[in-house]
This record gives sequence, structure tokens and C-alpha cells, in this order.
Amino acid sequence: MSAETKPLPIIEVLNLKKRYGLIQALKGISFSVGKGEIIGFLGPNGAGKSTTLKILSGLIPADSGEAKVCGVDLAEEGGEVRNHIGFLPENNPLPEELRVIEYLHFRAMLKGLRGSRKRDRIRIALDICDLERKVSERKIGNLSKGYRQRVGIADALLTEPRLVILDEPTIGLDPRQSAVTRKMMERLRGEVTFLLSSHILSEVEACCDRMIILSHGQIVTEGTLNELQEEFINRTIFEVIALTDRMSLQKSVREIDQTCELLQDEPVDVSGKKRFIFSTEKGEVVAEAILRYLVKIPDLRVFEFQIERPDLETIFLRATKKNWEENDLLGKRSRRFKIE
Repeated sequence: MSAETKPLPIIEVLNLKKRYGLIQALKGISFSVGKGEIIGFLGPNGAGKSTTLKILSGLIPADSGEAKVCGVDLAEEGGEVRNHIGFLPENNPLPEELRVIEYLHFRAMLKGLRGSRKRDRIRIALDICDLERKVSERKIGNLSKGYRQRVGIADALLTEPRLVILDEPTIGLDPRQSAVTRKMMERLRGEVTFLLSSHILSEVEACCDRMIILSHGQIVTEGTLNELQEEFINRTIFEVIALTDRMSLQKSVREIDQTCELLQDEPVDVSGKKRFIFSTEKGEVVAEAILRYLVKIPDLRVFEFQIERPDLETIFLRATKKNWEENDLLGKRSRRFKIE
């Protein structure tokens, strides 16, 4: 696709900064999000996630830098962006005395929907969020936290937004309730862009195309799960289940990779099978070569072989660790200077 016909990003952020008094919440972040992507927006508490989401939603201004959402320059037309997005804040207050359907009619009216379009959009939002008729007629104050979150998401979807921003949508929900949010995003994948902030990394790993990880107001890394695994994990862990002894298997593995390290071995069952866990610095290609070699040796009797991919939690901790150490060191130096 040529540069002239390539669609513009839904989100464009360049050197965005924001300060609250002495605290610099954002230190010049830059990123872009394409149409239809589902992006995990991650970071420890205080990393700058919620500040960024509020700026992109037009709720607060940035101090400096550029931000465009759906082609709207937030510095010039911050209010206009709300016509193109849906936003579910972390703490979403809902009027408990209203019925679900009454609330959605009220919110649709505030968003400028009228007549048949209003009725159609409410019906579609209820369907996408799995709010069947008997739930839609109940008072919000009588709903569980999971159903309240669905009402908030339904509200965010009313105007058929191009971008939906979700700030901790599944916090405090059980796995069944969280699955409804994943199902909703999967149903709209490719049509709607999602920016999902969450501390539940397994949820992000399950549904997001890419991840952006912040720490201390800076982006420390971004990419797909595979890209992040390659960036932060310099060893490949693989597991072999075989009916053999430790020395024989280790000797055979080192025929292919002399540096391969046996991390653990343990019995699997009474038949004598054992689980052996190895680590190599040479990547999955070498691990697969080891497998091909092992299965050709009858005496080893290999039953299972599995390459373990590090999960998002491991990557998250490694990506933010260096930044935290650097900022802690700067803080200590600053405090020491003040004492002196």
C-alpha cells in the first residue's frame, strides 16, 4: 500500500508531557495505534496510564506535545474527539435508581442520538454486552459489579465509536464475567480500535494484538507478545518427558548444545518417567534441533517435548525493573543532595 493510500492511525501521540505540581506524570511519550487494533496499555501504579487515557479522551489537556485521535487534534478541538470515541473510566459512577434501559436512553439522548437510530444503537449495545431483556429492565443499583461494568461498556458503544478506551474494565470481576468483555472485543475486532488498560496481564495476553508498557511516565517497550518475548527473554526453556536417567539425557542434549543447562528433573509417575527442564541461550531453533536428535535415540524413550514461552507477566516485570531501578537511584541521589 502506498503512503498516499495508507489509512491514518486512529491514535497519534508525539512527545506528550503532563505534570501535576512537582510530579511529572508523562515525560514525553510517543506511540501510534492503527485501525482495528486491540492494544494493551500497561504499567505499574503511577506509570501514567490513566493520565494518558484522560488526555486521549479529551478530559484533561496535555502540557505539551501532540495528540490526535481519529484525526482530531486534541490541542485545538478536544471536545470534538468525544464524537468518535467511547470511554469507560476505572471508577464509573452509575445512577442506581435508574433502570438499565432508562440509563442508556438518557445517555443516548445526551450523545445526540434520536429516533430509530437511538433505538437501534441501544439494541445493538445491549446485544454486544450480553444484557438480555430481563437485565435491561432491572435497576442499576440491584446489579452485580460485573453487570454494572457491562452497562458502562454498552454506554461506551452507543455512538458506534471508532475508538473505545477501557480503563481497568475487568478489575474485581470473576473469570466468567471477564470473558464477556473479551467476547465483546473479539466480536468488534477489526472494526473498532480498543485501548485497554489493565493490571490483569493474562487478560491482556489473551486478547491484545500489541502491548505498550509504561513506567515512571515513559514508554519502556512496545510490540507484539512474540516481539517482547524475543526482546526480554534471552534464554529458551524446554521440557522433556522421557523414560531415562539424568546423565544419559544430559549427555545426548549436549551433543547438540554443549552450553545447554539442566535446570530440574523430577518423577512424573510410578512408571519411571521423568520431567527434565533445560535452558539454552541459542533459541528455539536449537531446542527443536535437540528434539529431532533425541527422538532418534531409542534408549531415551522420549514421550513429550515442549518449548515454554514466557508469559506477559515475566516480560512486564523485566521491562519495568530497569526503569524502576534507575528512578530509585535518581531519587536517592536527589535526596542525598538535599541533605548535604
